[in-house]
Amino acid sequence: MADSQTIYDIAVLGAGPGGYTCAIRAAQLGLKIALIEKDPQLGGTCLHVGCIPTKALLFNAEVYDHVKAGKELGIEGIESPKLNWKTIQDGKTKIVQKHTKGLDFLMRKNKVDVIKGYGKITGPAQNGIVTVDVEGKPVKTKNLVIATGSNARALGDLKFDDRVLSNIEILSLPNIPRSMIVIGAGAVGVEFASIYKSFGTEVTIIEYAPRFVPAEDEDIGKELLRLYKKRGIDSYVSTKVEKVERTKDGVKVTFTPADGKQQVKEAETVLIAIGRAPRTENIGLDKTKIKLDRGFITTDEWMQTAEPNIYAIGDIVAGMPQLAHVAGMQGIVVATRVAGKWAKPVRRNRIPGCTYCEPQIGSVGLTEAAAKAEGYKVKVGKFPFSANSKASIVHSHDGFIKVVADEKYGEVLGVHIIGPQATELIAECVVALELEATVDELMFTIHAHPTLSEGMLDAFSSVYGEAINI
Repeated sequence: MADSQTIYDIAVLGAGPGGYTCAIRAAQLGLKIALIEKDPQLGGTCLHVGCIPTKALLFNAEVYDHVKAGKELGIEGIESPKLNWKTIQDGKTKIVQKHTKGLDFLMRKNKVDVIKGYGKITGPAQNGIVTVDVEGKPVKTKNLVIATGSNARALGDLKFDDRVLSNIEILSLPNIPRSMIVIGAGAVGVEFASIYKSFGTEVTIIEYAPRFVPAEDEDIGKELLRLYKKRGIDSYVSTKVEKVERTKDGVKVTFTPADGKQQVKEAETVLIAIGRAPRTENIGLDKTKIKLDRGFITTDEWMQTAEPNIYAIGDIVAGMPQLAHVAGMQGIVVATRVAGKWAKPVRRNRIPGCTYCEPQIGSVGLTEAAAKAEGYKVKVGKFPFSANSKASIVHSHDGFIKVVADEKYGEVLGVHIIGPQATELIAECVVALELEATVDELMFTIHAHPTLSEGMLDAFSSVYGEAINI
């Protein structure tokens, strides 16, 4: 830790993807940086109990599904494949440890002062200096970036344990459960439902909204629901969970589907996946002018709070999706602005959303309904992966690409993908929207054959009814 006389250009409170990215970029731009973290290791939820370990398990699940389909692929001798849960868990842990060490290296490389301990803001800036109390030791800075992240929301007064699970407990189960009820069909819910269904768990998923992944385009939610039912996942929408109780051997969930007939279902475990709450309590915000909206911090487009010299990024920001890549870019924007360099703000409709279930989902921009609500006269194109040759090669025919475009000028307003490698394919669409590309331009952009990305060419062409392969 630096001495108490050091005055930093930026101090960052929280070392998740938003915090450490902000610190690195600021250091690259020549600023003196402190990174304050309460946990023993850097990386936050994403690295330790979120994105990275979850996607590691999803890869295991995908490979296992391919192995089970080995006979169809002409691979003999694997009629009874078995999972080694310890090896799977150890592999996941090694990936996390590797990248944790990578972060430690990056801090040293960029000369970021890492300060371990729980930090609290002492009040507004005094003479242009904000002070953070880190367990009795003051850290002084010209600018403070709050990047404290979020926690899984509980259901009522339920406590998380080895049967009532959040994203943390579900990643360290001692065994693969025989049965699981997932409450919530957002990204976290559908990803874990996908993982454990592939691993042989009997999975039920319950969603209060009228469709799965309610933040996505309506057609995507409908397709995912159809495909989950096809996979044998017991799926409910427009369903209210009335009660969750522990039983002798597991849990019991009472719920009321759309037909109004209350049901009770028992399982070994239940995953609560109903969203994440911002960590904005007990960090000293009450001593500042910072405004909160249901616990989230309100900022301007440059992530500036109502308190001079204090910024907020990541899961705690009101009106922004709680995604690691959003936090990271917000951190880059703040660091760049503080350094006096050119930057551009994060735009809500330029953020890719990725859900790594099977099939994958990738989206960016306006949904069809949102585009119409904003007054656009839209043209929609849709291309099914069943007509894409590479999708046939990789035995992944389900899903489609949907393009929402402005009818008048042909500008691409949104792209929504469900199908193979959707989380990779969406990158092209983010660039297209960022550069305000039109359907006409993208229809004459050459895509390699045979590739899944070639489906994008057909999808853009389908807006005008000119897709080649359907």
